[in-house]
Amino acid sequence: MSDYLENLQLATELAGFGSIELVPPTAHQIVLGSMRFRYLDWGSNGRPVIFLHGGGLNAHTWDLVCLSLRAHYHCLALDLRGHGESDWSPECDYSIEAEVKDLEAFVDALGLEDFVLVGMSLGGLSAIAYAGRHSLKMSGLVLVDVGPKINLAAAERIRRFMISADELESINQIVAATAQASALRQQRVLRYRLFYNLRPLPDGKWTWKYDQRRWRRTKARDMVAGSTRLWADVRRIQCPTLVVRGAMSDVFRDEDAEQLARELLSGRWVRVENAGHNVQSDAPRALVRALQDFFNAVGV
Repeated sequence: MSDYLENLQLATELAGFGSIELVPPTAHQIVLGSMRFRYLDWGSNGRPVIFLHGGGLNAHTWDLVCLSLRAHYHCLALDLRGHGESDWSPECDYSIEAEVKDLEAFVDALGLEDFVLVGMSLGGLSAIAYAGRHSLKMSGLVLVDVGPKINLAAAERIRRFMISADELESINQIVAATAQASALRQQRVLRYRLFYNLRPLPDGKWTWKYDQRRWRRTKARDMVAGSTRLWADVRRIQCPTLVVRGAMSDVFRDEDAEQLARELLSGRWVRVENAGHNVQSDAPRALVRALQDFFNAVGV
């Protein structure tokens, strides 16, 4: 826990948050249907906000955002099926429908009401489908760099990265390859983030925690086609919705964010500068400001 807090402090400093109380989340296990899930709970201060991560990530991707919001909101970050410490699907069922059912069960199990749902990338697609059915019991929806219209080439690039290696020699090797030009402090933060995405193997090597079968069995064009079908859900969403786009993202463009906000009954969009697809990692402070502005505007 001391290493976690030290790295969390370093990450907040590098992100420009300044002085902030370092309070770790509580990790919980919960059975939803026939599968076991892990989620992080940042305390019960105020209205619930559920965070859903992107493909290949886990609940810890939201650490800085949740830490910044925890004083006024009850932040809950869920490991999606096949990710983090949650179970892998025995049938390799990673459809949006299955993930929506997981979220429905999670909300019911915790008795959550009038909550805000924040979904990034893969988690955002499930958030759209969920909100299309349940927006009347939600206070708001936030979609981070995702919508029904996704760039095919970017989707294929992400898919290829997800299946690029089953085994990795060491975390340090990955950090060095990923951040060759980064300062040592930045590499330390990257190492801390990677630690939660990797698990050790008996031979001393490492492997990703997410289920690679999902990405090996799904073509990028099928992913894009599946997301396109979410336009019907978009038009059923009645709660206030914020669309966030990373200015340097090749997955989701300005015109895509603008179109999505226009199709929503109560939608708006914002561009976060100096951020790519992983806005919560690239520019967490700016994302927190965007969330707070949205929450204040809609009275959350």
